Amino acid sequence: MNRCFTPLIRILAVLMMLLSYSILAHSQAINLKTRYSSVSIDGKGFITSIKDVKTKKEYNPKGLSSALMSLSNDKGYIFPNKATYTPKRNEILLTFTNGAQARIKAEQKNEYFRFQLISLSKQEGIDNIIWGPYKTNISKTIGDIFGVVRSEDFAIGVMGLNDNTTGGPPTGGDMSFMYYFIHSPDPVKYPLPPNLKEGQTFTIGGDGHNDVAFYSHPEEYFRMNYGNSARLEPKYGSAICLHSRNRRKEQMIRFPVLPDNLDGKVNSARYQLVTPTDAGYIGSAMALYACPDTLGLKTIERIVLNEGLPHPEIDGKWIKDPKAYRPDVAWWGVHDSLMNYTQRLGLKSVQDEGWGEYYPNRANRWNGSKINFKSAPAMSIPEYGALMKKNGIRWGLHTLCEFLQPGGNSDVNPVPNDSLAIMQRTVITKNLSPLDTIITVADRAYFNEFGGWEGNHTNVLKIGKELIEYNGITETKPYTFLHVKRGFHGTTRGSFETGTTIVKLQPNCYHGFAPDMNLQEVYADYYGKWLTDGGMDYIDFDGLESCIYQGHGEYSFKRFFHKLFDSYTKNGGKYLRVMGSAVGEGSWHYMSVCNVGGGDNMFNPVTNKWGIEGKDMRYVFQSSYLPATFGIISLGSEWTMYDAENLQAKSIGWDATYMLGLSEQSVENCAEKDDIFKAYRTWENLRDEKDFSKALKEKLKDLNYKFHLEQNGKKSFVLYPVRENRFSNESYTPQGKSYQLNNEFESQPLEFAVRVHVPKGEQVDGVKITLQNGKQLLVDKKLSNGEFIILKGNSLFVADKSRKKREEISSEHLVLPKGKSEITVAALHEGNEKVKLDVVVNTIGKGQKI
Repeated sequence: MNRCFTPLIRILAVLMMLLSYSILAHSQAINLKTRYSSVSIDGKGFITSIKDVKTKKEYNPKGLSSALMSLSNDKGYIFPNKATYTPKRNEILLTFTNGAQARIKAEQKNEYFRFQLISLSKQEGIDNIIWGPYKTNISKTIGDIFGVVRSEDFAIGVMGLNDNTTGGPPTGGDMSFMYYFIHSPDPVKYPLPPNLKEGQTFTIGGDGHNDVAFYSHPEEYFRMNYGNSARLEPKYGSAICLHSRNRRKEQMIRFPVLPDNLDGKVNSARYQLVTPTDAGYIGSAMALYACPDTLGLKTIERIVLNEGLPHPEIDGKWIKDPKAYRPDVAWWGVHDSLMNYTQRLGLKSVQDEGWGEYYPNRANRWNGSKINFKSAPAMSIPEYGALMKKNGIRWGLHTLCEFLQPGGNSDVNPVPNDSLAIMQRTVITKNLSPLDTIITVADRAYFNEFGGWEGNHTNVLKIGKELIEYNGITETKPYTFLHVKRGFHGTTRGSFETGTTIVKLQPNCYHGFAPDMNLQEVYADYYGKWLTDGGMDYIDFDGLESCIYQGHGEYSFKRFFHKLFDSYTKNGGKYLRVMGSAVGEGSWHYMSVCNVGGGDNMFNPVTNKWGIEGKDMRYVFQSSYLPATFGIISLGSEWTMYDAENLQAKSIGWDATYMLGLSEQSVENCAEKDDIFKAYRTWENLRDEKDFSKALKEKLKDLNYKFHLEQNGKKSFVLYPVRENRFSNESYTPQGKSYQLNNEFESQPLEFAVRVHVPKGEQVDGVKITLQNGKQLLVDKKLSNGEFIILKGNSLFVADKSRKKREEISSEHLVLPKGKSEITVAALHEGNEKVKLDVVVNTIGKGQKI
């Protein structure tokens, strides 16, 4: 009988060996594949290969690997040491060095890999799960906001698939901050000087008060960092990362709201008690994609659609698609001409600055404010919103997001809401009567730190329904608040027993306050209904950092925008165009544009020059599939048609958006307003009718040229190159100065403008202009500061500082020859070293059909 069982035992032993070998094989190598890439994970749970399946090129750094998922607590990271793959269930079982086991769903989609944490044992003491950081050998372009790194050929990125899977590794406050890092996008074109090296970091500029001064390095190899979803790693390339936190646990963090992290500056880091919210890491899901760089955005859109992520569309196009990029209007002043101007320009969205900044107040939504006109009665916001919507214009206000201000918000005073965001918490150690000003507490708990940023020293306590101002706390027991003012902001002094909780409120930078995560949900819903009731489908969230004040980082942004969009849709809204003061991984899906800054700090369409802020934000935004921005570029009354067209041409070439700043005064003062409106509208027609090739974009972004566009049919456009000979800040002397001109096009009628800059109260006493053929143009007229001498269309005339003709001088038919020539500009009589001249000679080339 024993002999009968011997063969069976041997067969079972062989099967067991084969099964164990199969399991061992799966624990040794896990190979996953999409149409674009393959990923290999070793038996310890580390990614060892990321390959382009077509070219077989390896993008994992040689000799390095990355944990598919790791854990962390206050002691550091906990890494996996074993991975077992069950193909039939598409599951990977990771075992960690602490004995914990994570069950991960691993799916091979057509364009991406999908990973989701299904379960985790031994969760106690685990604060976060981390997807990555995933090492790559790519370093050309670092998309730190979105979490993507890009070379000329390939892109590798990660995307959180639920709200509590957010960008970057876990940090205090789960946010990054701003700093410069050294990285040359093209070492041949932009070589690093000997004193700098790749990856070196520097603080931003300025003192923390002036946001323009943050941007302080014009060199192309100084790159601004905005996020931490991806980072440059000079030793091997780059790393990308996501994480998910157990937010049901209270935590103490130390973080500067923004923008830097330097002690001693006005925005030094402060300690904050972060209160819990109902979100954990079980169920955390992320997409990892690796594909040709040209397909990066299309791949992201496919993930977004497949996973049911936010996909706002404008006129049938996803807002992240460059085909959907459009300029908006920023409007100041009375509203009589707003609709007319917007329609003539062919624009469709307006941010209304004429109404002023809006601070939310649930008890009084409109605060009795009206839309004002010179020639008509004022209208309510809902009435005007309905009118704009009827005329096909997206319109909305400039808000201060979640800034809850004393005297203008019912959740602050006279009865403060119990869901205002806090920084610290303790209890009082003595009974407190309404007349007491000595408040003793159980511990100091960082109450000695001043609140707020930008150095505003806002220190406000809340106990029960009373607000109390203070400034400092004693260093020894009994811990006592200093310089106490009871019943602050008109709240009622109360009586409180020993052991009553007292908290320090989180202030915003305008001496107001912010909601916690619960009240934030209320305000997101409030805004959704406020917008639809007001007929608005555009909103600017200035003060968007109010979503940082809760201490939950990018998750807070996702919660706010998720609820806002749900509420907006529920209340009948369709497309909501969102602008904001910043963009991060948490708001990436929702924000259409981020047109912050402006003027010469961003881009000057007259001189064709980028400002430092524009250069920095162009790199940051475009690296993360966001439009570059020119910010707010206000129409100058002295602009020419070519200046306005240049703004359009460059925005198309650089895939940039902007707001065209307008007011009735600036437009009506502009001498070339009709030509500008017509030409500007032609460019908008071009956007509607044509897709822009890469070659055309490269042509339009060339800073050596401006462009003129004409339309001779619905889909027929002709593009003309314009080259300026521009000389600025030149001397005004009797002998004059000769300016070398270059006309690379065919000979053409001569057109020029000479502008004078004189001290206040003085005038220029005439100008003499001499052409190469000896022809002299004598302008024996007095000119005030900013005025012009213009030759245009055979007419030589003096113009005011808005180019409006003040006096005809003569009729002149003059020709600018092809090639090189010169023009001399001198004082007609005596010179003046305080006077400066600007000289511009335009040339225009042959048209090319687009």
